[in-house]
This record gives sequence, structure tokens and C-alpha cells, in this order.
Amino acid sequence: DTKAYVYILECKDNTYYTGIKHRLKMHNLGRGAKYTRARRPCRLVYSKECDSKSSAMKLEYRIKQLSRKEKLDLILGVLKEF
Repeated sequence: DTKAYVYILECKDNTYYTGIKHRLKMHNLGRGAKYTRARRPCRLVYSKECDSKSSAMKLEYRIKQLSRKEKLDLILGVLKEF
């Protein structure tokens, strides 16, 4: 496996979208996830490099389980366990 990235986007409607790899340009062009198409523009607010796609997928899942406040804490660097 090669290195992979987990990211959080903040969408125009102030919601968060979590994904793997950097596809911000694709999201803003309307070619990313269906969720972000109607919520453009999106901006990258968090990213973390992982050693493998597998570890990135596990981290993505963990982040998706967080509450909005916990995601904000992660983005602000308050939540350190990730």
C-alpha cells in the first residue's frame, strides 16, 4: 500500500464531508461525492496522512462516527487522539 490521506471538507451549508485522498478540486467541480455536489464550494479544513489506504479507511470511519462538535475539535486541533 502507498500513503493515503483522510480529509474533512466544510461545505457551503456549513456541513462537513469526510473522505479519503485529496479531491477538493473534483468536489468543487461537481464531480466528487454526490453529497458535496449541491453544497459547493467546499474548502479543505483538515487532512491527515496515513501509511496505507487501509489505515486511511479506518480513520475515515472513525471520523464519520464523531459528532459535529468532535469533528470541529479535531479540525481545531483540540481532539488529539486521531
